[in-house]
Amino acid sequence: MSSFRIKGGIKLKGEIIPQGAKNEALQVICVPLLTAEPVTIHNIPDIVDVNKLIGLIGDLGCKVEPLGTGSYRFTAANINTHFLETEEYKQKASALRGSVMLLGPILARFGQASIPKPGGDKIGRRRLDTHFIGFQNLGAKFKYEAEGNLFHIDATHLQGKYMLLDEASVTGTANILMAAVLAKGTTTIYNAACEPYLQQLCHMLNRMGAKISGIGSNLLTIEGVEKLGGTEHTLLPDMIEIGSFIGLAAMTQSEITIKNCRIDMLGIIPEIFRRLGIKMEFRGDDIHIPAQERYELETFIDGSILTIADAPWPGFTPDLISIVLVVAIQAKGTVLIHQKMFESRLFFVDKLIDMGAQIILNDPHRATVIGLDRKNALRGIKMSSPDIRAGVALLIAALSAQGVSEISNGEQIDRGYQNIEGRLKNLGAQIERF
Repeated sequence: MSSFRIKGGIKLKGEIIPQGAKNEALQVICVPLLTAEPVTIHNIPDIVDVNKLIGLIGDLGCKVEPLGTGSYRFTAANINTHFLETEEYKQKASALRGSVMLLGPILARFGQASIPKPGGDKIGRRRLDTHFIGFQNLGAKFKYEAEGNLFHIDATHLQGKYMLLDEASVTGTANILMAAVLAKGTTTIYNAACEPYLQQLCHMLNRMGAKISGIGSNLLTIEGVEKLGGTEHTLLPDMIEIGSFIGLAAMTQSEITIKNCRIDMLGIIPEIFRRLGIKMEFRGDDIHIPAQERYELETFIDGSILTIADAPWPGFTPDLISIVLVVAIQAKGTVLIHQKMFESRLFFVDKLIDMGAQIILNDPHRATVIGLDRKNALRGIKMSSPDIRAGVALLIAALSAQGVSEISNGEQIDRGYQNIEGRLKNLGAQIERF
């Protein structure tokens, strides 16, 4: 176990480069399993969840060659699907929610797969129904082995089909998509997720020979092909990191420039932070946040308090709800934060209240933040990181607080943020891992 010790109340300054997108990485590094030809991927973040998944792909027999910082060549010419029946696989896959993304490619290419119930964040129920029902629509048959807590899947005859997803699941859409590219006939996915990461995945598969249309919409059409070839792909910068750094600058009254943001792929994210009163300048593809002593929340046109809620893309991503909530603590005004997707994701607010924040947890999905308007500083405390995004939100709060904070369970933050303490130190933060 590792923890972070943070001395807060220090203004930061400098430039920071966002890592490659974690959520995209967990999808596209499974794509090489669809072909025997080499696939090269760049800008892969060096974080725990991604490294675990790369390790699993290597365990399956895929040749993994590091080419330099963040770049790998994957060659899946000789895959051992029997590894999926081993205790080692069960143990590793059950500890990583991203392991579910192996299913689509393996089913498509080899027709058989097994998977334990995956792990991941403890932020409420995270159903796999969308994945499994999608595979069933394509003709896969499931058998659950209760004793081994294992799903066995037979997909020897995948056939394209029209399907309407019960939710616009990003990982569900990606998994079904990867299975459908090698299925016979045409697959139509309605209510598909259309996040930039999904668009990236579709373009990557099309370069490999897939036939996917409707990219960027919630209606995807996939014409199955016999086989796929190799390709080269570069991940987007992580939009969640970019939003986190915008929030960090505001909370610590710092002047920070975020480099190489792919602003064209950020959707509504910059606008949401502007509604919190945060000033920012677009300089080419960089985002510059000037130091601000104070920032004021907008209200709606009729004067009612601002509500910020998550929604499927192009709505506001749920992974930044925790950051927005923390940033609102020192704003002038009041905001209702509505986290719709996960019923446990707001439970970290008790730690913020202990630090001096004025927050009312209305129910598991909604919290009202009454901004302090810098009249009182947060105070440093000891706390624990419950999940990746809440962990970084607490880290931002600690960097803005007076005194010393300690955040235990730092591995949760490491799962999503690469060398976070080193990059924050480069901005002038006083943070140590112990």
